Amino acid sequence: MSYHRPRGLPIVDAMTPPVLVLPGSVTRDEVRGLSDDVRALLHGSGARVVVCDVGGLGPPGLATVDLLARLQLAARRAGGRIRLRDPDPALRALLDLVGLRFEVEGQAEQREPALGVEEAVEPGDPAV
Repeated sequence: MSYHRPRGLPIVDAMTPPVLVLPGSVTRDEVRGLSDDVRALLHGSGARVVVCDVGGLGPPGLATVDLLARLQLAARRAGGRIRLRDPDPALRALLDLVGLRFEVEGQAEQREPALGVEEAVEPGDPAV
């Protein structure tokens, strides 16, 4: 059999990264499977980011922190990263407490001003 490759560039939707919805409670045995899922999504889609929907994880604890750290490690080893969707404020506080930084969907990236924010300048201010 022969396969004729279509002419031109392949159709790629670069604006929508793959999404992994995390279930309510994850056992230690399921962490390895979820890490494999992150790697497969990165390799299969060619994307550099996998969005992890963490809205259904429930109350955060150290098991959740461990899960997210392992998923981020798996993504980094595959050449990508994870982005959190719909994290609970308590989860964000816990991640900050343990020193883990995750990109959150809808949040301005580091060193970028938030959209719609303009810096005000007073008429008498010296030029920088």
